[in-house]
Amino acid sequence: MYLEEGAVYSSVDTIWVLFGAALVFFMQPGFCILEAGLTRAKNAGNIIMKNLMDFCLGTIIFWIIGFGLMQGADVLGIIGMPDVLIQGDYGDTYPSWAFIIFQTVFCATAATIVSGAMAERTKFSAYCIYSVIISALIYPISGHWIWGGGWLAELGFHDFAGSTAVHMVGGVAGLIGTIFLGARIGKYGKDGSPKAIPGHNLTLAALGVFILWFAWFGFNGGSTVCATGDEILDLMSKIFVTTNISAVTGAITSMTYTWIKYKSPDISMSLNGVLAGLVGITAGCDAVSPAGAFFIGLICGLLCPLVVELLDKKLKIDDPVGAVAVHGACGATGTILVGLFAEDGGLFYGGGAHMLLIQILGVISVIAWVAVTMTIVFAAIKKTIGLRVSAEEEIVGLDIVEHSLLSSYAGFSTVDESAEIPDTADTVKNIKLAVEHQEGKLTKVSIITNRNKFENLKHALEQLDIQGMTVTEIMGCGVQKGNPKMYRGAEISTKLLPKIKIDIVVSKVPVQHVVDAARGVLFTGGAGDGKIFISDVENVIRVSTGEQGTDALQYIEH
Repeated sequence: MYLEEGAVYSSVDTIWVLFGAALVFFMQPGFCILEAGLTRAKNAGNIIMKNLMDFCLGTIIFWIIGFGLMQGADVLGIIGMPDVLIQGDYGDTYPSWAFIIFQTVFCATAATIVSGAMAERTKFSAYCIYSVIISALIYPISGHWIWGGGWLAELGFHDFAGSTAVHMVGGVAGLIGTIFLGARIGKYGKDGSPKAIPGHNLTLAALGVFILWFAWFGFNGGSTVCATGDEILDLMSKIFVTTNISAVTGAITSMTYTWIKYKSPDISMSLNGVLAGLVGITAGCDAVSPAGAFFIGLICGLLCPLVVELLDKKLKIDDPVGAVAVHGACGATGTILVGLFAEDGGLFYGGGAHMLLIQILGVISVIAWVAVTMTIVFAAIKKTIGLRVSAEEEIVGLDIVEHSLLSSYAGFSTVDESAEIPDTADTVKNIKLAVEHQEGKLTKVSIITNRNKFENLKHALEQLDIQGMTVTEIMGCGVQKGNPKMYRGAEISTKLLPKIKIDIVVSKVPVQHVVDAARGVLFTGGAGDGKIFISDVENVIRVSTGEQGTDALQYIEH
């Protein structure tokens, strides 16, 4: 593990490998917040824990056994010689330690991809178990075939930074897992039609994609594991360019597809288009030209929404974040496309079909390995501790069930109290405020509307001398049958729209004035303005003083 006598490490190479490792590690928070943003708030804490623990558990098990199986001395081209606790020396122009941490963060990336595909209904204990198995056996063995001197490497299989070795492994494992799990509750109607379940925070999802995009320059560029010599410096620079061109082309293609098909550019699908381009170029980022990177991004950017639709609508496979399409389909496709676009040996550059056939063989072999082994793993977990939470637990949310966490956003209010309140004086003035005395008559007014209308509504009600209200966050059926909304190509379920409910009990303030004030603020003439419910109240009792009826509603200093 230490420098041999007479050997000299390269400071530049060592720093480059360590910097690349740090960037690849930074993909963990990127995947974490991307997945959290594309799923529901009630499961955000669970997603945080899964992305935390797959790295922590994966690091330990990869150190104990996985690294040796992947990078150890080749045994029959199938597996590396086990090296428990990594006792051997794997250094080059950099220390062995640098190579170990670089390989460790790659392993963690493969494991975390599975989390997104199986989100919102998987037991945390089951997740920990199969994550450990992926890091200990599944990823290292196929990784040895490709990067450890195994049989695919001997054949000339080209996967520079892991379209197949990392991303497709995670994507195929996620596909098998989603098949075993089944769809989330409410994902499909009685007629089998898919219902969109929108993520709770697209801002988080977008930030996650930008973090992944940034870190990908370390994922691909760092895979040179060398930064000395003009030839290597030229290659590193080229890798950055091809990586970026494929990413932007993927995003533009996915956006254009959704814009044409659904009449508006879908945000989440465009974000997935970035990742599709990044995954697709990872295998051949060193081997293709910028033009080749463009076409790889174009193909993967189109493939991504097509596969999402195929899984969602035809195969009824529920992948909340599109991990199977992005990492599985685009990982496989990007690897095969190296056989077409590689400047040295690619079919389109006069190299014949040999490289293309090797790429296809490698992809099929790794798919078979992961599919068979993960089927055994998931079947065993399902038969023993169980793979999926109960229906009741899924409905409540995994945060409270698995982690005793009421909310991942407990410190945030429903609305921004510091927001500037538009002037509603004209609206209030127009309803002729005239408070009339209606002694003894108690009426409850319940207003259900969109959350972004709350500040204006509250301001208008305060002008009526309303001295108390109860505000509740609810999920309502706010989408009209004639005005469906789409998300990732599927209709949004009407049960999933966030609303607020404002309850007011009045006596001296005329009910009609409350109704007029509310309608004056909420009315737009379109679908979704809200509803107002009016009901009689038998009595009101102030707990602190015992006052009842109208007196209980008035604020009086005692």
